[in-house]
Amino acid sequence: MGGSQSVFSDDELQEYSDLTFFSKKEILHVFKRFAEVDPDAVNQDRFARIPLEKVCQIPELKVNPFNDRICKVFSTALNGDGSLMFEDFLDMMSAFSDLAPRNVKAEWAFKIYDFNGDDLLDSDDLQNVVNRLTGSDDNLTEEEMDQLINNVMIEADLDDDNQLSFAEFEHVISKCPDFMNSFRIRL
Repeated sequence: MGGSQSVFSDDELQEYSDLTFFSKKEILHVFKRFAEVDPDAVNQDRFARIPLEKVCQIPELKVNPFNDRICKVFSTALNGDGSLMFEDFLDMMSAFSDLAPRNVKAEWAFKIYDFNGDDLLDSDDLQNVVNRLTGSDDNLTEEEMDQLINNVMIEADLDDDNQLSFAEFEHVISKCPDFMNSFRIRL
């Protein structure tokens, strides 16, 4: 494969830099990390799609309870399998970078938590979030889960429609001082 520099033209690096929160040097580092996930596939074709299962094994995602959801929302695969091409991986790493602004992080977080893909967070989506954060479907009783979701809705559902729009989610996130630190992957 040669040096990473030879993988991209200067124009490609500039375009990637313009579209992300990364410098050209950081883009090359992200490509190196991507190539480490499946060296054979990437050495053969820099446009290779890496399966979700392999991407989820990178240390930064391996311990994340939303690793599969993260891959699926960043994946441009038409079949929805969560596989990532380099550009998908670059978008993901850019959104999780320290330089990504709160609104970008909030938009991606909302997509990750929107399990049913209806552009709203309903009680089922929130239950999925809680279950992943607690590590099990049975850490809370049904009554405790209902109470927790009800409390979230009381606090965040400003229009009382029993679901959270992106604007309502973003409003809640703006009150969370640790959100920016928790939605981050350092290279």
